[in-house]
Amino acid sequence: MHKKILIYSLLVMSLIGCATPRTKRETQQLQDRVSILEQELKQKDEKIHILEKEVEHKEVRVKSQEKKAVPVMTTKGIQRALKNAGYYKGSIDGNIGLQTKEAIKAFQKANGLKPDGMVGKRTWEKLSKHLP
Repeated sequence: MHKKILIYSLLVMSLIGCATPRTKRETQQLQDRVSILEQELKQKDEKIHILEKEVEHKEVRVKSQEKKAVPVMTTKGIQRALKNAGYYKGSIDGNIGLQTKEAIKAFQKANGLKPDGMVGKRTWEKLSKHLP
């Protein structure tokens, strides 16, 4: 961006120089003004860079807050979550039997998932919300 301004300034200076004669003093004043503009541009670029980093940091922080840790899936955890959600009435013994599979299917069907009786990633993400 500042290269464009520099090129534009040099172009303007050269065109003005062709149209009217410039003294050393006038030329120096123009060069001083270009230097000041370049410094201001550099400061603005640095501010932009700092603000971009702040925004990036805040976005990462917001995203990390949005992501809640999903508990590790265990057979007892599946049964406990199903029981808490009201789909399983049996004991929490860690054995995935017929009663547990039927509870899984009912939970999947009620939550818009394919009722296959298997607890995959999508099923566990929804089911694990019923754990304390």
